[in-house]
Amino acid sequence: MPVGTAATVKGLTQEALEQLGASIILANTYHLYLRPGHELICKLGGLHSFMSWRGAVLTDSGGYQVFSLADLRKITDEGVRFRSHLDGSEHLLTPEKAAEIQLALGSDIAMVLDECIETPAPRNVAEAALKRTTDWARRARNYFLEAANRNGNRAQWQFGIVQGATYPDLRRESARQLLELDFPGYAVGGLAVGEPHEVTCEMAAEVTALLPATRPRYLMGVGRPEQLADYVARGIDMMDCVLPTRAARHACLYTSEGRVLIKNTRYIGDRRPIDPQCSCSVCRRYTRAYLRHLFAAGEITASILATHHNVHFYLDTMRQIREAISFGQLSNFASELRARYVAGPA
Repeated sequence: MPVGTAATVKGLTQEALEQLGASIILANTYHLYLRPGHELICKLGGLHSFMSWRGAVLTDSGGYQVFSLADLRKITDEGVRFRSHLDGSEHLLTPEKAAEIQLALGSDIAMVLDECIETPAPRNVAEAALKRTTDWARRARNYFLEAANRNGNRAQWQFGIVQGATYPDLRRESARQLLELDFPGYAVGGLAVGEPHEVTCEMAAEVTALLPATRPRYLMGVGRPEQLADYVARGIDMMDCVLPTRAARHACLYTSEGRVLIKNTRYIGDRRPIDPQCSCSVCRRYTRAYLRHLFAAGEITASILATHHNVHFYLDTMRQIREAISFGQLSNFASELRARYVAGPA
């Protein structure tokens, strides 16, 4: 899922996303709550209408952004009290409030509020966060179901989020507790925050072994191109990451041959496309030399073209993963994908 933090995927129009074949994007509850406000978006017809997006939208709970504020927030069993990074105004985000905001936004998938903690975390801290995450999930679920029944709105799905840090038994316990709340989909949160890739895979596998295969399983905030197939092999269906768009803005391009750091002087006169194996419109039309020139000149077009290519590369990688699954070749594809990035930038 391309990340559209403030109801926009940086560097891409909605038309471009449609052309790229993006069927679902992620938007940020925290940022939209603070600006322009969920009530205004609701009055303007909801998030889809507001941003003129025909596809699906997943909204996170805003919890990760709030927890990352560190000195500007205080966590209690009630919720998270925080100060806006925009104007310093004080707000209280509760499980119910997060659900209320997302119902007003009208997203297709809404994440419950969970407690994010740093990794590595002491076991007692992880246990406390697990308990609070389950309590908040239960409150969010009750609020959501009551609001849906009251308003007759059954279009939105609400997902629970499994926590437990890097403790396998806590991950399993969190999953079991959330299964009792009968969410239509489940996410694995609190990973890819500094722990080794192998640990992320291990924790994901512990959780997906318990979650129903008939419901979406979402690993939050991942990952690098060479890691995607590894997560799918562990039972993950959905992923999101700012990496393809953020890396593009910093002149890092992903290709079938590995990373291309396009500002490198070796590309000054390179007439090749970014990726000779890529079918995106950027690779069909522009050269590496031109992309390097745009970045050197500080032109906005550089980020736009690089973002278009990187998002295409990620979406096409997922297409190839689905194809590999259908032919029973996922393991081989994952190995080949990792090998392309071992040698470093192309």
